[in-house]
Amino acid sequence: MSRARRRTAKGLIILASVFAFLSVFGIWIERQALNTDDWVNTSGRLIQDQKIRTALADYLVDQLYENVDVEKELEDAFDEIFSLDAKDLAGPAAGGLRQIAGDGAERVLETSTAQGLWKDANRTAHEQLLAVLEDKKEAVETDEGNVRLNVGSLVTNLANQTGIGADLANQLPADAGQIEILKSDELKTAQNIVVAIKGLALVLSILTFACFALAIYLYNESRWVAVLLAGAGLIAAGFAVIVARQIAGGIVIDQLVSDESVKPAAESAWSIATSLMVSIATTVIVIGVLFAAAGWLASPHGSSRATRKVIAPALRDYSPWVYTGLAVLVSIYFLSSSVQSLRSFLTTLIVALMAAAWIHELRKQCIEEFPDAKFSDTFGAPRDKVVSAVKNANLGERAAKLGESAKKVRLPEVPRSDGGEGSTTEAPTQVLGDEDARLARLERLGELREKGILTDEEFAAEKARVLGE
Repeated sequence: MSRARRRTAKGLIILASVFAFLSVFGIWIERQALNTDDWVNTSGRLIQDQKIRTALADYLVDQLYENVDVEKELEDAFDEIFSLDAKDLAGPAAGGLRQIAGDGAERVLETSTAQGLWKDANRTAHEQLLAVLEDKKEAVETDEGNVRLNVGSLVTNLANQTGIGADLANQLPADAGQIEILKSDELKTAQNIVVAIKGLALVLSILTFACFALAIYLYNESRWVAVLLAGAGLIAAGFAVIVARQIAGGIVIDQLVSDESVKPAAESAWSIATSLMVSIATTVIVIGVLFAAAGWLASPHGSSRATRKVIAPALRDYSPWVYTGLAVLVSIYFLSSSVQSLRSFLTTLIVALMAAAWIHELRKQCIEEFPDAKFSDTFGAPRDKVVSAVKNANLGERAAKLGESAKKVRLPEVPRSDGGEGSTTEAPTQVLGDEDARLARLERLGELREKGILTDEEFAAEKARVLGE
């Protein structure tokens, strides 16, 4: 492989890693910002966060008191119900009622009714936003291009739940609870951005795998190096996205939020809204790990060769089942995926084709290296060792018991040669006892061989050991 070709291949791997980094953001924008269902699901998670509920509750109470003269309404109510001039009491009562409304607003937002109203408001606003960005003027009516999130229904719901009364809630103006999302002077820029990024996720994903495939092709006979480097590039791209998310979050929140009391809610909103980005980056990292594992498995390392020897029989004799298993796994992944888009389908298809090509090359390599490999070569030796160890352990235990029994056998006392009374000769007794033990163990070994428990080789080895003792 020439130096220029190697440099070109490495350059392609670096370029593919950059494309992978950018494609994560493209996929996130496509699914999070340009998909209404995904955004509504995210909005449901937002309202379940404690900090966001607190900030939204404060906003709803502020909207209620900014758009309705609660103090005057209470004064009129006191005059009508109690027939007394309560001008001096109306002010403190309105302040106390505001405190009650603030305490109760969060509990109201925990109800399924309020959360349903929040999701409905987000769905309407998002559909309106997409219609404006895609310049579908006939599909939606906007206030000169302005797009707003209407949470007026939540303000009304809060007024009813806190006991202020339906009559007072009905006095809310039409623009109460309107959160501006897009201004008319920002419309053209936003439309240009949507045109630029629409389909970008698909293009970047295809470019990523195309560059990786070309780099692997250029590496010729050392393609495992390219696969390993591709895995490292994907892992680096995934972690870079996670780091960039943290940095961008701090910058965006500092630029857009000036009120320190609202920053905790803004940080929670950023974390929830970009959680999908982390999920996509994690998927990229997992794919990178699989690439790296594939490169290692095809490498000349000793552990890799040992692994290839183990899987060689399966790849050689059962290759149709291997490819069928790959197809089943890909089908299960795609069917269980929550995203059924052209980009998701093509990306899954490309990864599956690359995996099939890798299995094909690995199969050829295994057949060349281990043409006669068998499953028994790997799993038979450990089995034989275990069986042999068990046999030896049983044999040693039984031989030891026979030896102990033989040693307990005592020969009759033999008078000493000098004629002394009551004396015995211990040495012949000990020698004869040892001989009897050896004979008993040899007889036992013969029986074990005849029964097929011991092989001829094992019998010879044990016999030599007994005689040596």
